[in-house]
Amino acid sequence: MALRGVGANPLSGRGKLERREVLPWSVPGLSRPERVIAFCEDLPITAGKLAGTTMQLREWQRTFIHAVYTEDAAGGRPVRTAVLSMGRKNGKTQLAAALALCHLLGPEAEPRGEVYSCALTRDQAAKLYAEMVAMLQCHPELDDRCNVIRFTKQIEVLSGEGAGSIYLALSADAGSKLGLSPSFVVYDELGSAPNRALFDAMDTATGARDNPLMMVISTQAAADHAVLSELIDYGLKVHAGDIVDLSFHLTLFAAPQEADPWHPDTWRLANPAIGDFRSLEDVQRQASQARLVPSKEAAFRNLILNQRVSAVSRFIHKAEWDANAGAIDLGRLDGRECYAGLDLGATRDLTAFVMVFPDDKGRFDVLSRFFMPEANIEERSNEDRVPYDLWAKQGLITLIPGATIDPGFVAEAISSASVRYQINAVAYDRWRIEDLRRELGLFGAPVPLTPFGQGFKDFSPAVDMLERCVAEKQLRHGGNPVLNMCAANAVVTRDPAGGRKLDKSKAAGRIDGLVALAMALSISKRHEPEALPACLAELIA
Repeated sequence: MALRGVGANPLSGRGKLERREVLPWSVPGLSRPERVIAFCEDLPITAGKLAGTTMQLREWQRTFIHAVYTEDAAGGRPVRTAVLSMGRKNGKTQLAAALALCHLLGPEAEPRGEVYSCALTRDQAAKLYAEMVAMLQCHPELDDRCNVIRFTKQIEVLSGEGAGSIYLALSADAGSKLGLSPSFVVYDELGSAPNRALFDAMDTATGARDNPLMMVISTQAAADHAVLSELIDYGLKVHAGDIVDLSFHLTLFAAPQEADPWHPDTWRLANPAIGDFRSLEDVQRQASQARLVPSKEAAFRNLILNQRVSAVSRFIHKAEWDANAGAIDLGRLDGRECYAGLDLGATRDLTAFVMVFPDDKGRFDVLSRFFMPEANIEERSNEDRVPYDLWAKQGLITLIPGATIDPGFVAEAISSASVRYQINAVAYDRWRIEDLRRELGLFGAPVPLTPFGQGFKDFSPAVDMLERCVAEKQLRHGGNPVLNMCAANAVVTRDPAGGRKLDKSKAAGRIDGLVALAMALSISKRHEPEALPACLAELIA
């Protein structure tokens, strides 16, 4: 007879334990969210000082459940995707485990349902499994209905609500996950996912169910292009009324970027359980260290304050860069004078061609073009943890056939731009430029190429001007995601004399677009007409 583990009862003896006549979540008159809450509060706490007691959901947890599980007039649950984001150690795993059990064998269960937990690694996904198993072992009535298969980290429901349902912990290797039909998915710490493959595989698989739910519970990612960041940005647009989508819900606990990171009131904005089951003393300790050790501040902001801040010190602050994301009127750029920067990548790298269009107010419209080889684009997306393949489908990156950058495609794009716009100069790095010159000659494009040194002497003024333009909100870059990525990755190094340059070797990712932008801005400054001496100006007047 099959056994579940050491000391377990035979499966043939399961399902025979006498159950309560009326389960807490079966009490007549309860709404759907109230049934979910009643089920969660019937589950045991298995660790810590409250071990041996049952869960008592806090008001913020109840509010989240009401938002997700409230029914519409037709009796259906509109929400299909729910995101809960907050700082670390606020009880995300316990809440997720309770809800997973609720969908597996509680009031949200359905016959032959499929419940999955997803995470970066299988060990991380198994944390939710371990919490669920611990809850079951301390709840004989529910445990009697289940078969726990420890080797595969799987739970089977043998009887009662959800009979025939299974739970399984999955890792971010999405290749073998196609063909599943999830009724409930909880993705733990999506902010650390290397790519969106597993999320997309599970999200699209829920279409076979009548009432599926994808739930993401995670601290924020560091970068804008991360899938969690996209979900949070989408949710904020729903909150603002810019998008009407009743199927999407976001609950976000995060400290504003401008808030004082060292004040306890700021900590509470991102940590709803602080002073409760989130230790206030632990947050105070981490804040004290981060305040004294600058290298720890970014991690404190990201993991504790739940801000979208990378753990690596960047050249440009996100808030300042985003303040320059004004929309570009492409129709008004035709025929205007512009200056460009060209950063030719290596054979498999990103190539950037960025044009800046000065206006009469001293501001610049920024138009960016990016190129990558088409071969192995998905592999490079996974390696860099950047959605190059998605951006290519959106037209933000031009894919060049083959495994290397063909300069002919870049030359054609520059030639076309020179016909449409008045390009006064194209600043370039001397590396591989002869191949491009040859291709431009074939097109007969009269493009004025201007060499631009990449050392401290030549690049320091470019860094200064880029920094000043960003700080003074003199750019309109349109929020181009590829250029945003380059700005977020940029790192500056200094020489003994104080000169600065953008350093690709120390950057966290590709920065080619920002290098091209800096060169374009700098070359535009060189071509500004010199002001007349005051005496000549008066004479002419």
